Amino acid sequence: MKLTIFDIENWREIGATLARNKTRTLMTAFGIFWGTAMLAMLWGGAQGFRGYMSRNFAGLSTNMGLIFPNQRTVSYKGFNKGSWWSMTTDDVEAVRRTAPAIDDMTSIIQSWGLASHADRSARGTILGVDAEYSSIANPIIDKGRYINSSDVAASRKVVVVGRNRAVDLFGADDPIGQYVSINGVNFLCVGVMSQLGEASVMGRLDDSYHLPSSIVRVMYNKGNRVDGILFTAPPGHRPSENRGAIQRVMSRNHSIAPSDTDAMWFMDISETFEMIEKLFTGISLLALFVGAGTLMSGVIGVGNIMWIVVKERTQEFGIRRAIGAKPLDITVQVLSESILLTLVAGTAGVCFAAIVLGIADKVTYDPLMGNAGFELPFATATGIVLLFFVLGSAAGTLPAVRAMRIRPIEAIRDK
Repeated sequence: MKLTIFDIENWREIGATLARNKTRTLMTAFGIFWGTAMLAMLWGGAQGFRGYMSRNFAGLSTNMGLIFPNQRTVSYKGFNKGSWWSMTTDDVEAVRRTAPAIDDMTSIIQSWGLASHADRSARGTILGVDAEYSSIANPIIDKGRYINSSDVAASRKVVVVGRNRAVDLFGADDPIGQYVSINGVNFLCVGVMSQLGEASVMGRLDDSYHLPSSIVRVMYNKGNRVDGILFTAPPGHRPSENRGAIQRVMSRNHSIAPSDTDAMWFMDISETFEMIEKLFTGISLLALFVGAGTLMSGVIGVGNIMWIVVKERTQEFGIRRAIGAKPLDITVQVLSESILLTLVAGTAGVCFAAIVLGIADKVTYDPLMGNAGFELPFATATGIVLLFFVLGSAAGTLPAVRAMRIRPIEAIRDK
């Protein structure tokens, strides 16, 4: 009697053997199915969650730095502890000249006010910025244009209106070329803007009015004062590399103690993004750990059922040996059963996970940003099935070796 892994009769017999105890076979197959499905869903889900959450920061520069004045925490040169100071346009230029790693930079002046057009009005954030702001916050220009350097240099009365505020003020009409009154001053609308993600700096773009920083200083009688500075570092550098130089500029221009680092509020957005990336990596590792644990429970189930099968079929294997079956034939017989269970149930589990992830990807689809990434690449799916195939085969090896070592006379006497 000769059995090979390509013998069709061998596979028919395996099917009949598995069908003989349907409940046990189904429970074992479900363990394998659920193990592969959980691993695939957790892995694909973790990647999709990363993509879904990352969309909140879409459009925002990851190498951004923010500088704002704060209270002095050390008395210095006649200025008491707790006193305030203000940044100026001179600080902006000094930082631009001396900081070692700055790409784009803009002064920031923030306020809140009422805008009106005809009989409509809408409140929103008023932000005075320089032309470089568009390279830092990356606003989406739905219509028209953004503020340029000529607008800032000439203190033009132009405004870029957020998409939501444009709807409030103009309805279905085209805002471009129309005038908007902001706190009693008329501004020509030159653009409509929106933002891609949810995260924003100094107010959500969709709900804001952006004006040239120069005209905002005139509107609010600020002279050369600004509320803060926003900048980006060039590729390969971090915003925090500029902190020492910026601290020296502010200390020299505003009589701040060199050791008083808390007198200036400095934020490196890249550090926040690194923390978020570590969080996503941790979630992925946790998903992999939980999925691997579920996978191993399925593998253990395969090993258990193979031990039971060998025990129940001891006499059968003894008779097979007695009539000429070789030890290798018995080994192939047992291994083939574990391989069949593993491949069929494992493939079904991966297919189920792919369907679930596909539905999740469809539900979280965004017209602007596309799919979140809830998916199971073919290479990953194949790798999971192959991994389970190897582990399932390994789990069936020990029972197969035991079956191979059964002596015919002992097996026939077994009860």
